[in-house]
Amino acid sequence: MDQNLDEKALRELEQELHTEIVPGTEIMIDVGTHHFVKAGTGGHSVLVPQPSDDPHDPLNWSPMWKGLAMMCATLVSFSQGVGPLALAPMFGDYIEAFDSDLTAVVQFTGVAILVLGFSNFIWVPVQSCWGRRPVLIASSLICFGSSIWRAKANSYNSFMGACVLNGIGAGPAETAQPTIIADIIFLHDRGKYQTLYFAVYFGSLMVGPIISGPMAQQLGWRSFWWLNTALLGFVTLCCIFLFPETKFNRSFMPSNSMVSSSPPMKEGSAEQFESPAQNHAETSATDHVDVGKTAAVQLQAPVVVEGAGLTHAHTHEDPYLGRGKPSKAQWKFAQPYEGNFFMELWLPWKLFLFPIVEFSSFVVSWTASSFLTLNLTQSQAFASPPYNFTSTKIGFFNFAILVGALIGLVTAGPLSDAIAARLTKRNRGIREPEMRLLAMIPYVILMVIGNVVVAVGYQKAWDWKVIVIIGYTCAGIQVAALPSISSTYSIDSYKPVAGSIFVAITVNKNLWGYGFSKFITPWIIKSGYIPPIMTNMSLILLFCLSGIIFWFYGKTFRKWTRNSKVHSM
Repeated sequence: MDQNLDEKALRELEQELHTEIVPGTEIMIDVGTHHFVKAGTGGHSVLVPQPSDDPHDPLNWSPMWKGLAMMCATLVSFSQGVGPLALAPMFGDYIEAFDSDLTAVVQFTGVAILVLGFSNFIWVPVQSCWGRRPVLIASSLICFGSSIWRAKANSYNSFMGACVLNGIGAGPAETAQPTIIADIIFLHDRGKYQTLYFAVYFGSLMVGPIISGPMAQQLGWRSFWWLNTALLGFVTLCCIFLFPETKFNRSFMPSNSMVSSSPPMKEGSAEQFESPAQNHAETSATDHVDVGKTAAVQLQAPVVVEGAGLTHAHTHEDPYLGRGKPSKAQWKFAQPYEGNFFMELWLPWKLFLFPIVEFSSFVVSWTASSFLTLNLTQSQAFASPPYNFTSTKIGFFNFAILVGALIGLVTAGPLSDAIAARLTKRNRGIREPEMRLLAMIPYVILMVIGNVVVAVGYQKAWDWKVIVIIGYTCAGIQVAALPSISSTYSIDSYKPVAGSIFVAITVNKNLWGYGFSKFITPWIIKSGYIPPIMTNMSLILLFCLSGIIFWFYGKTFRKWTRNSKVHSM
């Protein structure tokens, strides 16, 4: 639970609500004498996590500062994702330029995504110990340099070296934004922002081929990398001047809260009636607090709730909610060292032992590989008879995947948030992370349809319109939706280690992606399109269906890890 309550208060809440509160379980309503900051004047939706009363707390930032931070994080996810998969429509150009073959040039993509995954073993500990800001700036600069190298490369080995450097620099595209979302966004909105991240990141992987194909044909393949260099330079400047540090140590107990684990004060004592909130003359509607209700609670002695023994009173009034701004210290390149760098290096491996993280890792990995399949096979399928399409036209087919991703963006996040909110209401205001999993059902169905259409369509040489409009669009929808829902489930369960969760997810995803890129081309040549694509689809379906286990036993798995140190990192 994320409301900054002590152990005794949690146990009393359990007695009052007749439920067990474990990490990930959140109380979204007031209980007895426990009152929390809410999402609107007179509102009943409790904010999770509870913000501090510090104006520099990123949770308290004004919409403008939150918007700028999210914009920069989104630009980083987009700009660093464009390069690695933009190569597909240009494979023919690289075969000619470097006197190579298809199997060899496909490795430009495979090596980049493999290095990208493992680079996060360094980037995430850095962002945990020194902050998010140095990671965004440094990684963008590295990608900027690698893009210049690619534009100037004159040999296969030189271009491969640029791909390796790009993989090192692009790691934060897969881990930084989820951590920043957890830093500045409240639980009830987290689903839609996670979907934004996945839609933008995977969208960048789709936009890259759309742009690179026509540019390679009209202006030469080097021109694309100069365009990419300009984009990365712009994003670097945005991060330097518009992105303040979002890493923030929120005090366990807000200074204007009343949480007492000691016996009740003597009736009528002056101490009993003194409320820290009286230091604030007024609160406005932007405080997101029910002022009348809060004042009534704060000006009376703690009330004992019959049958529950509740003697705690938690009444947190936040005068800066929605009106805060970054401090000067948050504009430094890096924050003072904090934490344990070597422990952070080990943490992603430890998280592989957590069933919920493992579930998210496999769902994200294989649903992403469904998109990777299209990227790696589109030239092989459509550049040969009976289609004989140019690289420009093949690149434009990615518009269908992009449209699908946009559909996933506008539906998956709001749908998972709405389902979780409805189930929370039915559950007496108690939210469990597993409530999001129901939202996966329609997208699993679309995933199956998309993969069947593409595999059979390629093999039987169907009309390209059927393959692209139905198959590619369904692939785009599911690649934005299923990873966002499953990864948000892990973050809701283990928020303090959101960055390390995405290291585990990314390594798992990129290892499979690298392996898939190694064997899919010769497998297709030997057996056709149906066996590899349908095998991949079957694995996606298997891992998604395992969500049924987590629907019934997810809370049990969270109980197993309730005493883990990851909850206090």
